[in-house]
Amino acid sequence: MKPEAKQYTAIVGGRPIVFETGKLAGQAGGAVTIRLGDSMVFASATMSSTIREGIDFFPLQVEYEERMYAGGRIPGSFFRREGRPSTEAILTARLTDRPLRPLFNQEMRNEVQVIMFSLSADPENPLDILCINAASAALMISDIPWAGPVGAVRVGRLNGEFVLNPTFSQMEASELDLRIAGTSDAILMVECGAEEVPDEVMVDALQFGHNAIQSLVEAQLQMAAEVGKPKREVTLYPVDADLLKQVEEKAAPGLIAALDKPHDKAQLYSEVDELEASLVTELGGEDGSLAGQVKTAFEEVYKKVVRERILTKGIRPDHRKTTEIRPIWCEVDISPRAHGSGLFTRGETQVLTLATLGTPKEAQEIDSLSPEVSKRYIHHYNFPPYSTGEVKPLRGQSRREIGHGALAERALEPVIPAEESFPYTLRLVSEVLSSNGSSSMASVCGSTLALMDTGVPIKAPVAGVAMGLIKEGDKYAILTDIQGLEDHLGDMDFKVAGTTQGITALQMDIKIKGITPEIMSKALEQARSARLEILDKMLAVIPQPRPELKPHVPRVSIIKIPIDKIGAIIGPGGKNIRALQEETSTKIDIEDDGTVYIAATNKENEMAARERIEAITETPQIGRIYTGKVVRITDFGAFIEILPNIDGMVHISQLDSERVNKVEDVVNLGDEVTVMVTNIDPEGKIRLSRQAVLEGWTPEEAMENDRNSRSRPSSGQRSGGDRNGGGGYRGGGDRGGNNYRGGDRGSRGGDRSGDRGPRRR
Repeated sequence: MKPEAKQYTAIVGGRPIVFETGKLAGQAGGAVTIRLGDSMVFASATMSSTIREGIDFFPLQVEYEERMYAGGRIPGSFFRREGRPSTEAILTARLTDRPLRPLFNQEMRNEVQVIMFSLSADPENPLDILCINAASAALMISDIPWAGPVGAVRVGRLNGEFVLNPTFSQMEASELDLRIAGTSDAILMVECGAEEVPDEVMVDALQFGHNAIQSLVEAQLQMAAEVGKPKREVTLYPVDADLLKQVEEKAAPGLIAALDKPHDKAQLYSEVDELEASLVTELGGEDGSLAGQVKTAFEEVYKKVVRERILTKGIRPDHRKTTEIRPIWCEVDISPRAHGSGLFTRGETQVLTLATLGTPKEAQEIDSLSPEVSKRYIHHYNFPPYSTGEVKPLRGQSRREIGHGALAERALEPVIPAEESFPYTLRLVSEVLSSNGSSSMASVCGSTLALMDTGVPIKAPVAGVAMGLIKEGDKYAILTDIQGLEDHLGDMDFKVAGTTQGITALQMDIKIKGITPEIMSKALEQARSARLEILDKMLAVIPQPRPELKPHVPRVSIIKIPIDKIGAIIGPGGKNIRALQEETSTKIDIEDDGTVYIAATNKENEMAARERIEAITETPQIGRIYTGKVVRITDFGAFIEILPNIDGMVHISQLDSERVNKVEDVVNLGDEVTVMVTNIDPEGKIRLSRQAVLEGWTPEEAMENDRNSRSRPSSGQRSGGDRNGGGGYRGGGDRGGNNYRGGDRGSRGGDRSGDRGPRRR
């Protein structure tokens, strides 16, 4: 019997978002579909029936799988099936995970898995926001204990007005791309890219977005009330109260002493590790059965000590004030052969970013359900184990690394010059050399330095800073430039990047059940002061982009050619363009609209390639002068190749200023001859004149002479008559004699120093 599906609708921005459940995946803990326009996402949430042994954390997995059939497409891979998740899919999974995770009881040990995949993707409505809402709804109607629901929206800004869940086409013109998720009371997650949006506008956007999620929260509450399963009872694994008290009594004095002393990261971690090990030995039991509980209790005590010192005394682990930034130093031009490099060091966090410029054809191709098919600005982030003094296997980029790279990319994208004025593909790679918090924002700063070192004319320099939060009840402290310990033991990691004019990127991860817009507003204000201070440090090293690209950077110039000439440049099987690149030491890319990009490391090679391309694609024009090679000789004239594979004919009567009896008297095969185009007939046959060049005629004079010569008899013998020094008066009078050969050669009469006399035939 077909199950009955139930639908629930939320109106967001005047458009319906429809949740449906009861039809699909009946054995999952909870399963829903969500639809906006023709975009649909399926989400399921399931919890294991038993606990996962031997762990001291809550095991949550959030996965998103992008199915290409949703957009009516076949995957572009060799196997023609989806493989490793795309960057966009990984970022969507992270985006969904972040607002869900804080609402679970972290003392659970049952595995929870949320799986989403695309069912339909229209060209107007993004899927990422739908994923968050679908995952939340699946959890709400499941038997999994969870403190939701969560609603999520996207906020754009067009013509000064906020827009809810803008379409892809609207986003192209929007100065803001803000994704926000939260409960009815508080904000849990923020992800944002912006075109230097002022801080006060960002605060308004956050409030606008939070108000908009209320209808989504209400729809999910209605779903849970009507079709939700009873929540399952699960065993929690809190720290034993007596053990926690013992650990606190023994560990707190040592932790306070360690924090009070001047220290770096390694010294503090070493002392804390020794203290923990001694307590495990003392309290872990003879068989070590309590070792795990002792470690968990120690972590709780450590967290309590650090947080209390910040909240009650204003003392951070490294003794900074809440608004104080760690010492900063920077350098540029670290790598002599890279196109650009910037080193940014803040405290014990150090990032080296290296820039590479390539041709437009080197842009990254994107095979996803997004309308975006390529991108010319690419940012990669690497976080090796030595950066934290550890030894681990290298297994490719983690989700975290992909997310941090995307954040830095988003922060700098608004200041990258447009392709029309700067025709390059840009790849930046941030190598984290040392990490003690805020390495993603250090990547933003290092990338700005690298771009300016390269000579990229960015619109404005960008800096970033990570803000933290310690909150207990109504009391809280906002921390500027958090280090690793403050991130680990704190409640928020709020990253803000921007220029002096405004914000270009935001990202917020939170561990508590949300923060208010008021706290976010204060964090943004504090971050702005820090951002400007960091920019001052950076600009002291390199105040503006270099006026010229560095020597090893290829110079890319643009030529526009007729579309029907593209094949001539490429040649059969690419033969012509390969030869052209080899002979001129350049790299050449051709777009379908006839735009040609020439990349060369010096001006001479660029000019050589440009001249060759212009010659190949040029269309002969009447009146234009060309220097070409004699490729064929006949009794009546010579054929000159004036452009590659384009010949014209110089009649014998137009070979010289004087009468010519034989073509070879003037030119031979292989000679270079300068000629003017005097006529192009409807069939494309080209008539040339060497006489026009020798006489210095204007194009109009040359064309008139050509018309006269073609109007004379086409056969017959040259009559006698006195040439009188070359067939007419060169100095003052009339050119004597019948001055034509085969009826095709015209004469020029008249005084070269005065008015022309009558022409004679």
